[in-house]
Amino acid sequence: MSATIKQMFYLPWWFVRARFFGRKTPLQTVLFITDRCNLRCKHCSVYQTENNHVMTFAQVCDQLRYAYRLGSRFVDIEGGETTLWSDGDKHVNDIIRAAHSIGFYSVTVTTNAQQDISWVRADSLWVSMDGVGKFHDAIRGEGTFARLEKNIRDSHLPHLSVNMVVNVINYTGLDEAMEYVKSNPYIEQISINFHTPFPGTESLALNEETRNQCIDKVLSYKKKGYPVMNSCSGLRKMKNIKRLKKRCWVTNFIYADGSRGYCAAMNSDICNRCGLCMSGEMASVFNLCPDTILAGLKLRK
Repeated sequence: MSATIKQMFYLPWWFVRARFFGRKTPLQTVLFITDRCNLRCKHCSVYQTENNHVMTFAQVCDQLRYAYRLGSRFVDIEGGETTLWSDGDKHVNDIIRAAHSIGFYSVTVTTNAQQDISWVRADSLWVSMDGVGKFHDAIRGEGTFARLEKNIRDSHLPHLSVNMVVNVINYTGLDEAMEYVKSNPYIEQISINFHTPFPGTESLALNEETRNQCIDKVLSYKKKGYPVMNSCSGLRKMKNIKRLKKRCWVTNFIYADGSRGYCAAMNSDICNRCGLCMSGEMASVFNLCPDTILAGLKLRK
């Protein structure tokens, strides 16, 4: 039976159990395979830690099997920088193949695209792009946007998208980012998130008024047909984040040091300032919002 057919049966079964019987089974896993990175981004605290953990291939496979047993069927491979990971002759593509052989329907890889990415064979590749030109460079370092742009152009990957995390440094560049993605033939779509004020990065978070203005702007672009991954329903719910019924358990996190859990902000004051728009998307799914369900199916094609 193909993965597509399995997915058609599994997703409704998972939803009914979760929505009507309260079964809190994760559907998606975020797996951090390494803390090593080739950048020093202003919003990131990982590079400041003394120990840069890196999983072995055997450890990665063990964690994938664990996540699959929990009920997860989609996995996002993250870092650090994922393309730096290796274990002997094993590279990220070996992890992708292992995940598929275990039974995951879709494997996503996130990268900063500072080196060649054409060889990555994920079902979808997400490039972290925090604005165009000077906005991106202000967060990730001088010259990083030029390298990102070149590596995206040279990759010729069919399902390459970008993720922008909006903060006080780059929010005025949101319009330019939207226009850039729309006109770029090598980028499929853009996902918008907002900076979550984890300890040490609080100054980067937008105030509520500015954040809601940005959400309204993204909604306007979405309605005009710009390739925005976020659904309108999900974006609207992010304007009421403090009152939003969050379902953080839908995604489980596995970190490079082997620790497991849910979102690090769960059950803390930070949760009420969450910038991960997946919070709004999942709330909309559980409210049976058609546009969100359709966006989710397109995302995991």
